[in-house]
Amino acid sequence: MNTNQKSLNDDVELALPDHDCEQQGTPDVEIIEFDYSKRSQWLRAAVLGATDGLVSIGSLMMGVGAVKQDAKAMILTGCAGLVAGACSMAIGEFVSVQSQLDIEVAQIKRDNARRATGEPENEGDREKLPNPAQASAASAVAFAIGAAVPLLAASFIGGYKLRLGMVVGAVTVALVLFGWLGAVLGKAPIIKSSLTILIGGWFAMAITYGLTKLIGSSGL
Repeated sequence: MNTNQKSLNDDVELALPDHDCEQQGTPDVEIIEFDYSKRSQWLRAAVLGATDGLVSIGSLMMGVGAVKQDAKAMILTGCAGLVAGACSMAIGEFVSVQSQLDIEVAQIKRDNARRATGEPENEGDREKLPNPAQASAASAVAFAIGAAVPLLAASFIGGYKLRLGMVVGAVTVALVLFGWLGAVLGKAPIIKSSLTILIGGWFAMAITYGLTKLIGSSGL
């Protein structure tokens, strides 16, 4: 009996070091959480540019279609709006983000001068600084992509009413898609984001169509 108990104790003592080795040999897994705020610079510019392109060119084409049934007039107006809008968005976004960059850089310099310790600038602060060229390019490309949707929808439709319906339908689908994409990338509420963009786009097209129709009917 004593011999069996001693053998059992020896087995336990031999097993314990192995267990400790397994615990010590297991590396700690570091979980790195992604900072979604780093996406805010280009994501805001891209979503804003695409939405602006959709709503602006869609509304512009609806306004022209309210007084002219010619497909060529609608398409030429849309093309002119695409070029002008993309250039405007790029320049405006660059100036806006550059101003923000100048302010943040000046604040970093003031903070370093206040400390007066000769410490180098924090690399983390530099990584968070906005990029004017990136935001400008994202805004211009996104605007052009968004503006191309109503243009393509109207380019191959001959009937007047069907053409207007296709523009509204294409803009509606694209607004929902861009709203969903922006919400997913930014981890925001999907339904709320999509509905906000969609309702705003509908209002813009309806107001533009109605006011242009009213002005055209008055003979001005």
